[in-house]
Amino acid sequence: QVQLVESGGGLVQVGDSLRLSCAASGRTFSSYFMGWFRQAPGNEREFVAAVSWNSGSTYYADSVKGRFTISRDNAKNTVYLQMNSLKPEDTAVYYCAAGSSRGVLTLPYQYNYWGQGTQVTVSS
Repeated sequence: QVQLVESGGGLVQVGDSLRLSCAASGRTFSSYFMGWFRQAPGNEREFVAAVSWNSGSTYYADSVKGRFTISRDNAKNTVYLQMNSLKPEDTAVYYCAAGSSRGVLTLPYQYNYWGQGTQVTVSS
């Protein structure tokens, strides 16, 4: 069982930066593939970024590539999402998720555990 708690969301201006954090409970955090997803009103939950268990590999949606960076600290049971050059279209609730399946996990159904989400609003 893994419990995930996101933090760091807020209201920012276009071009600003935010860093989201996701704190995980459980001693097996380092064995999970970790991802960030987001969901805007009226839209489906969409993949943002993911990181492998040992940080050896990272994956990004095209819409955030070059602006967002995912990282994890297994000693702190925490995964981060550094978001730079924010745009109004980045406005959404951001969720972190943990997945135990093998391979590259970019779809919501592939993840076993989810946080409650944190709101990010980018104002123009």
